[in-house]
Amino acid sequence: MARRRRTGGVAPFSDAPVYLVGIALAAVVIVPIAYVALGGFRTNGQLANDPVGLPHPWIGHNYTNVLTSAGFWRQVGNSAVIAAIATIIVVTVSSLAAYPLSRFRFRGREAIYTFFTFGLLFPIAVAALPLYLLLRQLHLDESWLGVALPEAAFGIPITIIILRPFMRNVPGDLEDAAAIDGCTTFGFFWRVLLPLSRPALMTVIILSVITSWNNFIVPLLVLTDPNHWTLPLGAANYSTEHSADTAGVLAFTTLSIIPALVFFLFAERRIVGGLSGAVKG
Repeated sequence: MARRRRTGGVAPFSDAPVYLVGIALAAVVIVPIAYVALGGFRTNGQLANDPVGLPHPWIGHNYTNVLTSAGFWRQVGNSAVIAAIATIIVVTVSSLAAYPLSRFRFRGREAIYTFFTFGLLFPIAVAALPLYLLLRQLHLDESWLGVALPEAAFGIPITIIILRPFMRNVPGDLEDAAAIDGCTTFGFFWRVLLPLSRPALMTVIILSVITSWNNFIVPLLVLTDPNHWTLPLGAANYSTEHSADTAGVLAFTTLSIIPALVFFLFAERRIVGGLSGAVKG
């Protein structure tokens, strides 16, 4: 009997530690979410008697009470509109800024790019008071735009960092060919560069939507009217008003994270593709 050769140079189970670490990290994320979701199908008495048990029997009225509440859907709509406005601003401004930083040569280009990277180190909590005063002077408090503009401003640095490598790696021959065909500088940007940067654009769109949807500090500073609240603010207020109804709070929390979670799961591959291209650039 002929001996089978080992074609691969990797020893058996050599990747086991990697998989174990991945499983452990996944458990750290999934277990709390599963506990919150299952807790919404229980009564407060079940949670008090057996905090980590499974629902028995399964109770659905906690979720139906939230889903039939007009306030919940109003908060979902507010979050969606603000996320859309912030994303449009982020993608528009960042793409227009990344274009000259990647394709043009001028004095101070790298200094400007470094300035944008420093924006990643500036936490939004530090700017809470001056941001509130500025928005109040501009009469943007209690408005969607008053929330979307700061969210967009803090999302621009990471967006430029992702877009610049994609735009810089577009061959210069394409730009020369577009110029020969009579394409203007902005025409090359609009007709050639943006379509070729679609993976990066999809990545920044997804990241901007998720970041805006989960943002809590800016809506807390700007919005005081319950009719204007976003979903994170609504979840925090619901947990305060219904502190004795633990099962109801768990149900509201579960429903509040489902939209962003589903959106992220469907868009995960595009995020990985866009970020990998940015790293290569």
